[in-house]
Parts: sequence; structure tokens; C-alpha cells
Amino acid sequence: MKWTKVDSEVFYPKQQDFVVITKKNIDFLIQVAKKNPGHRARYCTHNFVDDEVHEMVIYHKEGTYIRPHKHIGKTESFHLIDGETDVVFFDQDGNIDHALSLGVYESGKSFYYRIPESIYHSQIFRKNTLFHEVTKGPFEKNETVFPRWAPSEDKTSLVNEYMKKLNLQVQALL
Repeated sequence: MKWTKVDSEVFYPKQQDFVVITKKNIDFLIQVAKKNPGHRARYCTHNFVDDEVHEMVIYHKEGTYIRPHKHIGKTESFHLIDGETDVVFFDQDGNIDHALSLGVYESGKSFYYRIPESIYHSQIFRKNTLFHEVTKGPFEKNETVFPRWAPSEDKTSLVNEYMKKLNLQVQALL
């Protein structure tokens, strides 16, 4: 399988009809993620940015910060392949509504979720994690909403403080 690099984190298939991902592809994705400031990388298995369905295989390194966000008019499904993550759902004010602990199938934990549109959510990556995500396309930046109560990724000290607090809250719930 050949891939086209779109940016430092994103790859699309060169072949437009049949997509296969191998261990060799995942090993490469992990190496790419290690070199990225965000410690993540993805294979988009859909053909084009404007496709109606976006399907991705994504790697996030343990501790990767995902700023809480919601998608306007889009549901999202998340199927854990390997690793461990906590998924956190928030109300409009940033209070935790509920949380799930995800693990591989053999762990006995949940390994899949699907959320409706316009729900603030984030993940806390407890281990290096590989997952399959599906959502409605096309991707439009303005359809992803980031709340004021969660720091942007470039505010390192604020992110560290926020994640410490969030970790404590999630651990108390789970």
C-alpha cells in the first residue's frame, strides 16, 4: 500500500479503491508520530478531504493532549485497536458529564464508543494507542468547536495544569 503525505501527521492512500493497512504501515506511523510535536499521526482511508465519510486509523502516544472539542452536525465512532485511553464527556461549562475507560478487547473494558453530534469530548491516552475513527465528512475546521474553558495545545503550562486536574477528576469517577 502506498501513501501520500499531506502534512507531518496525515497520510492518504495513493490507490483509490482498495485500502489495506499492515503492521509495517503502523510501525511507520508510530515512527512519524514520534517525530511530531503533537506525538500523533493518521492514515485517512477515505480517498479525498471532501468525501462524505471520513475513516481513519490513528496513533497517539501516551500523554498526547487532545483539547476538548465538539463537532457540529457530526457523530463520531471510536474503535480502540491497541492501547488504553479514558474518554471524557463534558457539559457546556466544562464539567465532566461522564467518562469511560477503554482498553483492548481482552481487557474486559469497553473498546468502542459512538457519540452524537455536538458533545464536548476528549481522550486521555494512558498508553500508546492505536484506534479506528469514523465521522461524517467533509472536514471543515469551523465545524469543530473548542471551548474557552480548555487551553489550546500551544499553551504548554496551562495544558499541564489542566491535564493534572482533569486526570484527578476522571480517576475519581472511574
